[in-house]
Amino acid sequence: MATIGFDFGTSNCAVGIMRNAHPELVTLAEHGFYMPSSLYSASRNTIVNWLYQNLPTNEQSNFASARKLALQKGQMALAELKLDGLNSELSFGKSALEHYLEDPEEGYYIKSPKSFLGATGLVRQQIDLFEDIVAAMMCHIKACAEQNLKEDIDQLVIGKPVNFQGLKGDESNQQALNILTNAAKRVGFKNVEFQFEPVAAGVEFEASLPTEKRVLVVDIGGGTSDCSMLLMGPELINHEQRSEHILSHSGQRVGGNDFDIQLALFGLMPYLGMNGQLKTGKPLPVKCFSDAVEINNIAAQTRFYSAENARMLAQLLRDAEQKSLLERLLKVQQQKLSYQLVNCAEQAKIELSAVNSTLVDLDFLSPSLMAQLERDNLLQANRRILDSIAQLINEAINQAGCEPDIVFVTGGTAKSPVFNQFIRQLCPAGTELVVGDYFGSVASGLTRWADKIYR
Repeated sequence: MATIGFDFGTSNCAVGIMRNAHPELVTLAEHGFYMPSSLYSASRNTIVNWLYQNLPTNEQSNFASARKLALQKGQMALAELKLDGLNSELSFGKSALEHYLEDPEEGYYIKSPKSFLGATGLVRQQIDLFEDIVAAMMCHIKACAEQNLKEDIDQLVIGKPVNFQGLKGDESNQQALNILTNAAKRVGFKNVEFQFEPVAAGVEFEASLPTEKRVLVVDIGGGTSDCSMLLMGPELINHEQRSEHILSHSGQRVGGNDFDIQLALFGLMPYLGMNGQLKTGKPLPVKCFSDAVEINNIAAQTRFYSAENARMLAQLLRDAEQKSLLERLLKVQQQKLSYQLVNCAEQAKIELSAVNSTLVDLDFLSPSLMAQLERDNLLQANRRILDSIAQLINEAINQAGCEPDIVFVTGGTAKSPVFNQFIRQLCPAGTELVVGDYFGSVASGLTRWADKIYR
């Protein structure tokens, strides 16, 4: 039986295992080391049926009792898919995005389910759905990892942010942890433990330290940004209890996905009519545009795709000065193109890590439509988020009551030159700045921690 570290990330998922006293990431079939955190199903109602079929045999009976009505509803949906000649299998990672982009109006696509686990106001059916989505993703990743390792995996450490995305603090965090725990145990993990993601990233970095240091870990993930001030060094690395070495924590529900959303809002939405006017001279309501791209906000997406909003957009179109632009927003609403629009912004963000200017192809909204984005657009669109991260860093330093010797930065967003320059400006004078593995530090640290506590 194998033990793994599992980074169930907002943007990507990764698994690590210890080999020769060092963590190694596990290849997850066609996904490689990192599987984008996304799922696609021809019908939302059939996710539960796929999960039931892929659960360990000893878990199926209890699951069938707990999801009896959902499974019956799923069976009817499966029958309809069969009549229509549609595939009822789930797709994960890049394949999920490809299926969505083939026909955004059909099927069910979810990106970054981790963003929703701490959401407030969820009813039991919604919690069950998110639990099933997480379990399906874990089930797929577990199968890929076991196929690679040629052995079963029965225990793991999962990363957790300081605060999940949610408005109720500890209650939101506990809801998210319950969903993750239930999902993990359902798919066959017998022992499930958690570790803070910035602590995990720090544990991985600690292995390279020759002397004891105060390290401020800044982990900018897809959905959350976390900071931890940690006392680290070669004489501390083998301690199983590290609570006394954790000097402070801070965290907010902002991250790489928010960078994408803000770039979509301020960089792309003007091509869809934002900042335009009605014939009366009044500005078009910004809420229409922000709801369209807030793909990590259940309430916003529910509003945007409601029949009431469709009627309001049709009315705004009649009263708008530039109808051709607003027609593009109406097309996003009618054809469920929010994810596609934000994905364009995400790809532009990635390209702006290497170049100062890029063109975004919006042909799916209007023939030959191209939007030009500059690196400065990324900075201006995300000024508020960057200020929030600065507050987190200052909060962690103030809580610790001391300055760091080293600032260790990890997370995919840290790859952006805009963010990198911003962090360098924030570092206290004379403080060493180290940029870790953008995507693998957390998974590697979780793997080290799993090896330590399960040894």
